[in-house]
Amino acid sequence: MLTIVAFVVALGLLIAVHEYGHYRVAVACGVKVQRFSIGFGKVLLRWQPKGSPTEFVIGAFPLGGYVKMLDEREGPVAPEERHRAFNTQTVGKRAAIVGAGPAANLLLAVLLYAVVNWSGIDEPRAVLASPITASIAERAGVRGGEVVTQAAWDGDELRPVRSFEELRWLLTRGALDGHDVRLEVASGAQGQRRELLLPLGQIGARDADAGLFRRIGIVAPWTQPVIGDVMPDGAGAAAGLRSGDVVRAIGATSIVDGQQLREAIRASVRGEQGMAQRWRVERDGRALELDVTPQPQREGEAWIGRIGAYVGAPPAMVTVHHGPLEGLWNGVVRTWEVSSLTLRMMGRMVIGEASLKNLSGPLTIADYAGKSASLGLTQYLVFLALISVSLGVLNLLPLPVLDGGHLMYYLWEAVTGKSVSDAWMERMQRTGVALLLVMMSIALFNDVTRIFG
Repeated sequence: MLTIVAFVVALGLLIAVHEYGHYRVAVACGVKVQRFSIGFGKVLLRWQPKGSPTEFVIGAFPLGGYVKMLDEREGPVAPEERHRAFNTQTVGKRAAIVGAGPAANLLLAVLLYAVVNWSGIDEPRAVLASPITASIAERAGVRGGEVVTQAAWDGDELRPVRSFEELRWLLTRGALDGHDVRLEVASGAQGQRRELLLPLGQIGARDADAGLFRRIGIVAPWTQPVIGDVMPDGAGAAAGLRSGDVVRAIGATSIVDGQQLREAIRASVRGEQGMAQRWRVERDGRALELDVTPQPQREGEAWIGRIGAYVGAPPAMVTVHHGPLEGLWNGVVRTWEVSSLTLRMMGRMVIGEASLKNLSGPLTIADYAGKSASLGLTQYLVFLALISVSLGVLNLLPLPVLDGGHLMYYLWEAVTGKSVSDAWMERMQRTGVALLLVMMSIALFNDVTRIFG
């Protein structure tokens, strides 16, 4: 139920803001708006404010909305109202009305990010876990337990890192854009500082997924090697593990953090067979030895070990706050960064440099809506901001059925002095619909594969 409510609220808000952008600028330009609709299909609710020419409608099918304006191309217009028709406006006014929808979504994202920055958000501290074996981080000198104090792309000035999420975002952009990343880390009892260089430019990343971070070697923040909830039918329960057990060693290898423990469990298979291990654990101050045989599970093309238990204690958290101007500016910067990254990823998908698996559809959005809402209002606002950016950028793509396609028509008209002919308009509309349907089909297939695969 939470997932459904969170999804409907997200769609309703983002669509309403998008359409309100069109509506508000149309009214400011003197265009008569006949209907403002959130959703399609059967009308569930309608009202018309006194003295307003606009009917406001909520439809039964929430995946979209529209603003219907007076237009000679859609029906007869009385001579005395011709100056209020959309098609009689200047190219500049028509472009402003069309571009106002995506702009409203981007402005909403700025505001949402700013609200999160002002109110503060709890995020894991930027403490590095043990790196993945043979990963970039291990080769760069990461050993685990280092606190990242500053970071930047190689060649840029180092900037403070406030949380692990800030670090993850920097690593994501660096890997996808081909930038090496410099880290300043503090380690040891005295907090000795040193710099590390992560050559992410050599990765040639195509997807921002879990596999990317495994190649980098920085998967999660540092946590204690503690066993959490244990499933009653899992390998951990069969071996006698209990919630709260602290794992000190597996065989002759000392375990220092949760990431190292997870990797040891993953690697505890030979082919399709689990390998028996002697674990040394601490329980209520007593040392115990248990024989654990992880269950093999297929992950992609490989087999990994699982014990049927949550591994690792919750990470240390820090509340990240920003001042009024700093929070607003950071909202602008994050919106710009997400927008530019989204556009670059779309461009790479078009030319085959990025996987089409990056496309997500309504099922994935609904799933993330529910998960973010369950984590609290702040995480839900971050989710809304991300989807608002995606909606704004998507609508600016130069596809004929989207706002960006109409802006291309107006650009042609401004340059040539002639509007696009009806014949060409019809051909491009058909092409745009076909491309949009293909994108939606791929996104829905990815949703089903990701959630149910």
